[in-house]
Amino acid sequence: MTMHLEGSWLSMSGKKRGKVKFRNAEEAKRARELDESWKELLKRQGVEAEQKRQTRAMKAPPLDYRLTTPVGRTNTHHIPSRDTGGNATLAPAKVYTGTKVKGIATMHKSNAVPVFSDEEAVEISRMRRG
Repeated sequence: MTMHLEGSWLSMSGKKRGKVKFRNAEEAKRARELDESWKELLKRQGVEAEQKRQTRAMKAPPLDYRLTTPVGRTNTHHIPSRDTGGNATLAPAKVYTGTKVKGIATMHKSNAVPVFSDEEAVEISRMRRG
């Protein structure tokens, strides 16, 4: 599917929230006070939230993607490959050389049916125009 057919749930530009609307001025004032107290609490802890995330990410060990042999398995380089001496040539094309099938008819939509006699061909044509 193309992007213009997808719903609004698939967003490549991030999940940005709209402006927060409050029922009244008291709720807005309370929300501002809570936000300020939260920021003060973060400052008292000594590290801002984003700095805290950055330091935690920098302390993490680097990812290691080396492939190793699982325990219990050994390398089998000492086992020689089997030489059969043959080659894979192309098989001859299969072509019908008999005289029994006179042709192929279409019974319904794209249903191909073999025709063995002139009578069958007439029957098939009558069924289609039936």
